Amino acid sequence: MRRPATTLALLGFSSLITSLDFTIIYVALPDIARDIGFSGHSMQWVVSAYAIFFGGLLLLGGRCADLLGRRRLFVLGMVVFGIASLLGGVATTTFALIAARAVQGAGAALLFPATLSLVNTMFEEGRQRIRALAVWAMAGAGGLSLGALLGGVLTSAFGWQAVFLINIPLVVVGAVAAFPLLRADGPRAQGRFDVPGALTGTLGTTLLVFTVAQGPESGWTSAPVLGGGALAVVLLAAFLVIESRSDSPLMPLQLARGLGPVLAVIFVFGATMQNIVYFLTLFLQNVWSYSALVTGLVFLSLSLVIAVANFVAERLIVRIGIRATLIAGLLLGAVGGALLAAGMVADGSYRTIVAAILVYGAGMGTVYPTMYAAAGTGVAEQAQGTAGGMANTAMQVGIGAGLAVLVGIANAGTTGLDGDALPTATADGLRSTVGVASALILLGLLAACSLPNRRAVPAEVAYVSPS
Repeated sequence: MRRPATTLALLGFSSLITSLDFTIIYVALPDIARDIGFSGHSMQWVVSAYAIFFGGLLLLGGRCADLLGRRRLFVLGMVVFGIASLLGGVATTTFALIAARAVQGAGAALLFPATLSLVNTMFEEGRQRIRALAVWAMAGAGGLSLGALLGGVLTSAFGWQAVFLINIPLVVVGAVAAFPLLRADGPRAQGRFDVPGALTGTLGTTLLVFTVAQGPESGWTSAPVLGGGALAVVLLAAFLVIESRSDSPLMPLQLARGLGPVLAVIFVFGATMQNIVYFLTLFLQNVWSYSALVTGLVFLSLSLVIAVANFVAERLIVRIGIRATLIAGLLLGAVGGALLAAGMVADGSYRTIVAAILVYGAGMGTVYPTMYAAAGTGVAEQAQGTAGGMANTAMQVGIGAGLAVLVGIANAGTTGLDGDALPTATADGLRSTVGVASALILLGLLAACSLPNRRAVPAEVAYVSPS
């Protein structure tokens, strides 16, 4: 690389774009619900549609990056993401907005594994790659929290449509900068696309999250829920059979077994720590009546502590190892979430949650870069796109499934209520949900404890793609 710092800045910039769009939408959700007509339960699909298609197509995106070329997929992902953002900004119905979010997720599924594999192949394994991953992850983790701040500013100044339209100039800059900064792709690599695996995996994941999300509203014994759940199981079982027999699998089972503990940690992170921000945002606006701008400003402290924790995590990985760093981050996240739940009281204020935000942010900033460092370490260069796709698939499926479960918990006590009883029940439900999510973070410790302390997959047994 002639300009490694500028190249890394571009890769971090792309990570920021894809992660920004999780939380930039959070602060705008109440305005979107009032303007377009989402209910409290259906509103989750604005988030889940992005996560499901992001996660469901990531394995295919990772395989495309390995076969077609990482720079090509980087540029294509930027273009698709930008078009979807335009569609979201002009949407006037619930269906149109959810569809735009789904296409955004598809664009992110092309962009993310290409970006992660570029980091893992352009920087030498060891200290250099750990530092590059720390910078890349800092941009991604910062985007998760900065999105709430930016969403508040844009929604207050220009309306909720701006949280979509802001992406258009960002992706234009990213796509144009890719040509001088990223190395050109060579000829197409040998290998085939696993279309049956992509279809069964994506549809199975989508139906699984739909079943979990729809159960509390329609009833767990209703025909759509039972039918969707049964079909999801069949499709996911078929996906595993297809992958075990395919010459060019989207999810090589040998690689999946090696990365199993890391993928479990990432899934738990997405289902719990990542989703806490969603419920905190609703609490700030619906219970404490904060404006979108003030809510965004509350997250400024979270953004700052995440950035600091990213740099600290880089040094911890080198000094104490991946496993110990992950355990420390998960413990911080669980403690911070518990403190947050304790401070989310109807008569509270920012002062009652600021310490919790700092502890929780330290956990977020520590876990995020470490788990991706674990997923990429020791994996052969030919399989970096696939490994990156698998890692973020676990993240996005965790977000979608976890959010569906947690929304059901949050809304369980509000059915049939109105008047003064509804705000009280809403506050109790949101606080209880954050407490449950904090407790579930500890499940990640079980998987983290089974990791080797330096490498997720030893280099000498690293998986090599069949292509």
